[in-house]
Amino acid sequence: MLRIVGLTLPINHDEPALRAAILQHLNIVSHQLLNYSIFRRAFDARKKSNITLVYTIDASVAEGVVITADPSIGPTPDTSYKFVPTPPQPAKRPVVVGTGPCGIFAALILAQMGLRPIILERGKLVRERTKDTWALWRKSILNPESNVQFGEGGAGTFSDGKLYSQIKDPQHLGRKVLTEFVKAGAPEEILYVSKPHIGTFRLVGMVETMRATIEALGGEYRFGAKVTDIEIDDSRQVRGVHLQSGEYIESDHVVLAIGHSARDTFEMLLSRGVFIEPKPFSVGFRIEHPQSMIDAHRFGSFAGNPILGAADYKLVHHAANGRSVYSFCMCPGGTVVAATSEPGRVVTNGMSQYSRNERNANAGIVVGINPADYPGDMMAGVTFQRRWETAAFVAGGSNYAAPGQLVGDFIAGRASTSLGGVIPSYKPGVTPTDLSSTLPDYAIEAIREALPAFDRQIRGFARPDAVLTGVETRTSSPIRITRGKDFQSLNTRGLFPAGEGAGYAGGILSAGVDGIKVAQAVALSLGGEMI
Repeated sequence: MLRIVGLTLPINHDEPALRAAILQHLNIVSHQLLNYSIFRRAFDARKKSNITLVYTIDASVAEGVVITADPSIGPTPDTSYKFVPTPPQPAKRPVVVGTGPCGIFAALILAQMGLRPIILERGKLVRERTKDTWALWRKSILNPESNVQFGEGGAGTFSDGKLYSQIKDPQHLGRKVLTEFVKAGAPEEILYVSKPHIGTFRLVGMVETMRATIEALGGEYRFGAKVTDIEIDDSRQVRGVHLQSGEYIESDHVVLAIGHSARDTFEMLLSRGVFIEPKPFSVGFRIEHPQSMIDAHRFGSFAGNPILGAADYKLVHHAANGRSVYSFCMCPGGTVVAATSEPGRVVTNGMSQYSRNERNANAGIVVGINPADYPGDMMAGVTFQRRWETAAFVAGGSNYAAPGQLVGDFIAGRASTSLGGVIPSYKPGVTPTDLSSTLPDYAIEAIREALPAFDRQIRGFARPDAVLTGVETRTSSPIRITRGKDFQSLNTRGLFPAGEGAGYAGGILSAGVDGIKVAQAVALSLGGEMI
């Protein structure tokens, strides 16, 4: 099998044209090409008048065919998943806490190895959780244990469903994640498009299918099973977990895939002496523009082409006050959603469906901060987040409506009293106001400077009637549950911090990859092996 890299064709080509290009590139005739598959398809939109598709192709040729040496042609690498050695069945089953992408993949790998994990989720099954989430969006009723942050599928279920990452992945674990998603019902295109995504509605069904797979392999799910304490012996070895129900589950291997909003669990871990340290994160607002404006900027006359879909963007600005401002979790053709998990606080996030056909584009416009900005104990980052989430709740009217401001008013430093042509998508609703009270002064200053700079890159980005909605505070975990090379806590054996909540991932794909890595580490530990 040969891999061809960088094969370029016009965007509106047909299948015969692709086959002809492969033949020409390999310098062979038709009958010598046995078959081919697309490993990757990207597009090059640097010239809006001539957008092209760029392929990576895996091809099989007839035996004995000699291929002319070419740096763009080489053997197809093996990207199949390789399990670590399977240990004997343990006397105490491994426990996975959390059913976001990280927890799901940790549980799946353990189950595929025959290790029968017990999976604990403080929230509800994904469809029940969806009803509770809609209750907040439609009726301003919050369930603190069942919302965008908590419940089967994790925060990624209510997102754009992006399945790409910039992590280094020499083991091709990301391919394993995508392959399992396709088995669970994702479209096969996620295996080859350059920026795959799924969307919320599809994710719900996939999460259910993956649960059924794990259960069929011997895994055991328990919902409404909130972990309130961890048993650690005098040698600092994990011995089990206590649930809110009063139940105690013995286990020497506990995977903590709790997500970035499990603040009460962070506090419990601190009380048990588990090593935790503060880490950087970002805060800001969501911004909304007409998706058509972004499409026209990025694709010109090709806007609306189904292969290109809804356009995205990625922006960064280094402000004069030393702060970096950047776009975060851009959601083409999506909506801004209420993402709080605590009463009396407002948190925003972005979400899209697979079609990405909603009126607006939205993205976080956020400012990087570091532990020096929130001095104090290990929970100071959480305290910092809560302060601004509470301020947003008050500014929005203390009813889970979000505070909003027109970009023109925000740049001018005046409160908004009404909205313009860009209709905000956040539910339960948006209250026009002055956002300057909902973030630190240095963040407001940096974002005010960044918006006109972004307008020079995307004309209309700082249009006066674009809408800012506050606040986006949960870009990543404010703490890291630090682990060693064996993926175990630095000072607590048998505790495997994992995923975004532990500070080791950011997004669905990287969280899934981290879940696989941690599951491998658990298996090696059970077998008495070192990583």
